[in-house]
Amino acid sequence: MQQLGNGNTGVGDDAGRSPAATSPSAPASDSAHNDADVTFAQGMIPHHQQAVEMSDMLLAKQGIDPKVASLANAIKAAQAPEIEQMQGWLDQWGVSTTTSSSMPSMPGHDMSGMSGGLGMMSEQDMAALRNANGVEASRLFLSQMIQHHQGAIAMAKTEIGSGQFPQAITLARSIVSSQQQEITTMQGMLAAL
Repeated sequence: MQQLGNGNTGVGDDAGRSPAATSPSAPASDSAHNDADVTFAQGMIPHHQQAVEMSDMLLAKQGIDPKVASLANAIKAAQAPEIEQMQGWLDQWGVSTTTSSSMPSMPGHDMSGMSGGLGMMSEQDMAALRNANGVEASRLFLSQMIQHHQGAIAMAKTEIGSGQFPQAITLARSIVSSQQQEITTMQGMLAAL
């Protein structure tokens, strides 16, 4: 395999890139990407940022169940580096990190049933979490994060089915797996509160 001088930061670099995965219309990069890859990164960045913000809100409170606090720390630890990785891809592709709308938009997904779309919390949802304390804050965080993770899984499944950039597809598979496990954990925690 040839060495690629792409100037990446090394975050999320995979060794298995294929030279066959290039497109004449794609800008010069280490591997071709398509609109689904761009949409995935542009949508998942604010989605992850909100999960980090929700975790920070919870962690700033007193009287939070230690298991819930530990989960919030784990969410931050996983998602913050993924944000940087996706921002790096968009920069590499010469694409803005934001979409023309403030909400993630994934083709083929009806977002009308979720606050803000694909599990994004509304300002009202965020205010409720901000104002909750103790056990109620833990309950609210868990129930909101379950919904949030379900949205991320939907976005990731779209990327798996429609994306082209190998690293983005790998990240999407990881999100589906890890966040489904966290949903199961959170449902158990919620039942125990």
